[in-house]
Amino acid sequence: MKKIIVNQNDIGKRIDSYIATNTELSRTNIQRLIEERKILVNLKNTKVSYKVQENDEITIEEEKPKETSLKAQNIPIQVLYEDNDIIVVNKPKGMVVHPANGNPDGTLVNAIMAICKDSLSGIGGEIRPGIVHRIDKDTSGVLIIAKNDKAHINLSEQIKNHEVEKTYIALVRGLVKENEATINMPIGRSTKDRKKMAVRKDGKNAITHFKVLKRFDNYTILEIKIETGRTHQIRVHLSEIGYPIIGDEVYSNGKNEWGIKGQCLHAKSLRFKHPTTGKEMYVEAELPEWSIEMSLFDQK
Repeated sequence: MKKIIVNQNDIGKRIDSYIATNTELSRTNIQRLIEERKILVNLKNTKVSYKVQENDEITIEEEKPKETSLKAQNIPIQVLYEDNDIIVVNKPKGMVVHPANGNPDGTLVNAIMAICKDSLSGIGGEIRPGIVHRIDKDTSGVLIIAKNDKAHINLSEQIKNHEVEKTYIALVRGLVKENEATINMPIGRSTKDRKKMAVRKDGKNAITHFKVLKRFDNYTILEIKIETGRTHQIRVHLSEIGYPIIGDEVYSNGKNEWGIKGQCLHAKSLRFKHPTTGKEMYVEAELPEWSIEMSLFDQK
């Protein structure tokens, strides 16, 4: 059951529009859920035309995703570390982490199933076995998969408590002047496009640290560390301050002189505690092709 409390800034908005802005549900699905009495306002049935009021408590009966019959697929994946509890891989750019609408197979989960067989955590459900955290389809880099429920719970707690150090590198448009900086801007669902995220005053806390690795004529390579893990956080933050990631077709125009497809964002490394031994782990992925090519430029 999902609950949303209406704040003063949203008074008078139609309930279907309001929920669409604050969730990933489409207005069509919202209207259907209202008709099926699966969306309530202050524990009472409502109408699609209802206009929300301050402090309204909206409850949404979350529908279980339709389970998909998963198949193991022999897809080449670089394994960076593996033991009886976890497997850490370098996810390629362009690969979806788990099956979803439009991506029924060919995902990282399909590949991991071929490697680990039945040895994966079941907490994520049938279509997300072992998946503790995710990175975007067009982001490459380090990802941890849990092989059992105990490891899954421990790693999830570490992520929740900001005990996992996630380091990324990105190629951005523009000459970043600061050598180091912190972006502290809340992020929430965009009011203009529900598929996008945006900086919003009423959004969730989001903190991104970056430092310059290299500068070029009109481009900069950044090392980035995030304290929080909001959806599209790095992409939204960098675009907001005027340095969009090269190749990002959602938060920039995606165009670049190198013809790079997908954003130049790479999850370079993860530092965490092993879920069973407690030993500090550091796992790093090799640099992506775009980063190696850009490093041949003269540093400025």
